[in-house]
Amino acid sequence: MYRSFFKRIIDILVSLIGLIVLSPVFLIIALAIKIEGKGTVIFKQKRLGKDGKEFVIYKFRSMYDNAENMGSRQYSFKDDPRVTRVGRVLRATSMDELPQFINILKGEMSLIGFRPPLTYHPWPIGQYTKDQMKMFTVRPGVTGWAQINGRKGIEWTKRIEMNIWYAENVSFLLDCKIFFMTIYKVVKNKDNVNIGVTVANTENKSNVAKGS
Repeated sequence: MYRSFFKRIIDILVSLIGLIVLSPVFLIIALAIKIEGKGTVIFKQKRLGKDGKEFVIYKFRSMYDNAENMGSRQYSFKDDPRVTRVGRVLRATSMDELPQFINILKGEMSLIGFRPPLTYHPWPIGQYTKDQMKMFTVRPGVTGWAQINGRKGIEWTKRIEMNIWYAENVSFLLDCKIFFMTIYKVVKNKDNVNIGVTVANTENKSNVAKGS
């Protein structure tokens, strides 16, 4: 009952309250981004969601415009020159993720789930194994089990294993634990920087990529 009904109700209520209460913060962030330079306030990117379907995730833009064409990395790294000054603050506080309240209201995401991967990284949807596809049986989340157990320092196959475990063990108490542990991680700014290779040379991926 929780997984199929109450989890969704909680998502809607929390995201609505978040959007209303934090609306002044949204305005300040939007102004700061526009003042710093050219580019859109909201960054949009295709990700893989529930059942492996593509959706567009929303974030406050934390990199310079057209940053994805400024280097070969899919994800940012420590002292990444593509990240703006405002973006560094947003990332350190995880405030760049706030627009995902809209994704939650649209039913594309949940507060707690797996972090939605790029459509091509760590590998395309067709290269996930049958067991790995189990993680897509729940909605992707703003945070999740993998995020409180290493976050950006976990190799992707291990991260997917944690996502599968979460999908098989969803409960209200588990979500509460993840929620409060996420707050702790954000306050401490722990595991918030990509520091190494997180896609191993496995059967799922023909070459090694860096990122998170």
